[in-house]
Amino acid sequence: MWILFVLIYGVLKGVRDVSKKLAVSKSGVTEVLFVYTLIAFLFTTPEIPNAGGVPTKEMLLIAFKSFIIFVAFLCSFHAIKKMPVSLYGVLDLSRMLFAFFIGIFWLKETPGILQIVGMLLVSAGLLLLRFKPGFLKTSEEAPHEASKEPSAAENSTGKGILIGGERVAGIVLIMAFVSTFLNAVSGNLDKYLMSTGNVTSGQLQFWYMLFMLIYYGIYVLVTKTKITKSVWKNGYVWLISILFFVADRCLFIANGYPESKVTVMTLLKQICVVVTILGGRLIFKEKNIGYKLFCAGVVVAGIVIAAI
Repeated sequence: MWILFVLIYGVLKGVRDVSKKLAVSKSGVTEVLFVYTLIAFLFTTPEIPNAGGVPTKEMLLIAFKSFIIFVAFLCSFHAIKKMPVSLYGVLDLSRMLFAFFIGIFWLKETPGILQIVGMLLVSAGLLLLRFKPGFLKTSEEAPHEASKEPSAAENSTGKGILIGGERVAGIVLIMAFVSTFLNAVSGNLDKYLMSTGNVTSGQLQFWYMLFMLIYYGIYVLVTKTKITKSVWKNGYVWLISILFFVADRCLFIANGYPESKVTVMTLLKQICVVVTILGGRLIFKEKNIGYKLFCAGVVVAGIVIAAI
């Protein structure tokens, strides 16, 4: 059952990433983050009667986890606004590598041979995204590459870095990778918190969302961000709020199973990349989808092997 919950999380996360780009195309990043966190928190209020009784140590760890995700979401929303969502989806797979090693060195998990092979395949898929082999390039690709129109990210900071057939500013790539690393740390904290037996999935989600709301509230005040009326009418903000709540609940429940492993869960969650790439093509008409799917296919092969 825990595998099913993780797969549901992965699919919903892919839909959420596409919805994020749609949301920030209509409203500012900070106001979207604050409002969607507020709405998602309201969904957790039925847990208030059961929210008490969390030990101090676990409460501090939940507050720390919330801060990590607060920073991760700031980075990911800014990154996803400035790069193709299909490319972001593939880059987001790098969290597997971070979580894999954190799971081994922190949680002392012992990966099997198949999980190691899966990790190598995922690594290969990410490397292929950056370094496209010559035999995979079309005859027209090289001549046109130099005359390629610069992207918005490229125009903002110079030439940019060519990755997945797209030129992206270095700072945007850094934000994407910071987000994936922090999400990997958060994933390991989820597993640890649920394994203590001192926190239920409902308690974890309630306090996690409350701390997140507080952090974003402070951030809005410090940055003097105006929350416009239009953001409340942005349907995609409501959609990502619902997806956020449902997906995280599935993930917390999965972490509650004693036999679940962070290394395996991290691999399974990456099914979201297929949804993200297809969404980029169908909704945003993004290019280089074929090669991104190829790279994602290598990663998915790793996921399948690791989950056997």
